[in-house]
Amino acid sequence: MSASPANGPDPGPANGQDPGPADGPDPGPTGARNGPAVSRRDFDALFAAVRTWGRWTPADRGAWNLVTAERVRGAAAAVRSGRVVPLALPWNTVPGPDNPRPALHHMTDLGDVESPEPATHKDFIAADYHGKSVTHLDALCHVSYRGRLYDGRPSKDVVGAAGARFGAVSALGPLVTRGVLLDLPAVLGVRWLEPGLAVHAEDVLAAERALGVRIGEGDAVLVRSGRTRRRAELGAWDPGTACAGLHVHAVPLLAERGIALLGGDGDSDVRPSPVAGVHSPVHALVVAAMGVPLLDNLDLEALSAATAGAGRYEFLLVVAPLDIPGGTGSPVNPVAVL
Repeated sequence: MSASPANGPDPGPANGQDPGPADGPDPGPTGARNGPAVSRRDFDALFAAVRTWGRWTPADRGAWNLVTAERVRGAAAAVRSGRVVPLALPWNTVPGPDNPRPALHHMTDLGDVESPEPATHKDFIAADYHGKSVTHLDALCHVSYRGRLYDGRPSKDVVGAAGARFGAVSALGPLVTRGVLLDLPAVLGVRWLEPGLAVHAEDVLAAERALGVRIGEGDAVLVRSGRTRRRAELGAWDPGTACAGLHVHAVPLLAERGIALLGGDGDSDVRPSPVAGVHSPVHALVVAAMGVPLLDNLDLEALSAATAGAGRYEFLLVVAPLDIPGGTGSPVNPVAVL
């Protein structure tokens, strides 16, 4: 990963080019910025190296088993100012290149024909949330690799038309733990990481040093690339084609540290994928191998400002997914408390 130094010029759009129309800037060529390329054989070896199958009971809570009452008390002790920062994007009903299946919201009752008082107003919401525009949690049944979910469960045996019988979001419950923000644009002195740029283990270590924080067991790690800011300033693009994110070589470090949750303002994967034939390799490693749920499409801009102002990049994180029996995940509004 490379970028302009903190005291250098504003990096501007990709490759210094005019970003084009506001409704669809070209993220620019990605070339080797998402690399190095990883063979399928090497990826399978990496999958086996970080795999935690058989480690926890209950298995379908995966790494959330690490978050004990003692860890919750320790996370709560990190609260100093009491400032609360929500981390979800607004409910997005507007179609665009990053929102091909917009969320739904319409009124079902305007309360103008009700008697007796009081009148009530009612509305309806719905979302095909596993995309690039709704902030959501991926449960362990969301991702399989070579036909198997986390803990080696064959997906064909436990996931059907009625939902999942293993690894559903309903098995997770809420999570309260220590959160760590890796604010990469702040470390590098840039407004955002350009789409297609891979974040490696050495970048994670450099961010820890620069921000004065260290990822520990049971932590939730949130990675800011600045995607939300780039979209606000340059317009929407298709992050399924090009997005900054983690390279698979960064995952063993996170596995070694024993994280309980990974999230970001993208979906954690760098795109294009550096692994031929595997479109979301970080998803496969983190969810299916490690049993770590993912938070996708966070808005980390307010948290970036809050942590910079506080001079510390750790906080209490609260994640409360909807209790959906058999669900593969849930829309969610995580909350950081500083």
